[in-house]
Amino acid sequence: MRIRLSRALPVAAAVLAAVAAVAAVAARPVSAATADVPEPVPHAAPTADHATYIVTVREDADPAEVAERVGATPLHVYRTVLHGFAARLSPDQVEALRAMPDVETVEEDRGATGF
Repeated sequence: MRIRLSRALPVAAAVLAAVAAVAAVAARPVSAATADVPEPVPHAAPTADHATYIVTVREDADPAEVAERVGATPLHVYRTVLHGFAARLSPDQVEALRAMPDVETVEEDRGATGF
């Protein structure tokens, strides 16, 4: 089967033009959407001497009791995915928690990005 070049060129040009038009239209909303994305806002903005931390503790330790030992009031207590708590802590409380054998990690809570 032979295809005449005179017929194939207009068809190829039309297909190419259609693909280019679709690509141009599809690219516009994506670039406009990403330009309007606001900066992430931290869960709780730190004050001069307190910031929000996520503290994980050993499985056999009670997260609320560990927080109480340093005078912290938990904002959340976690018992499912991780074992620990979130609280606003002073630098002294962070240091005391990091020295406890029941505490596994003490990390400052930061906003998540990339979702």
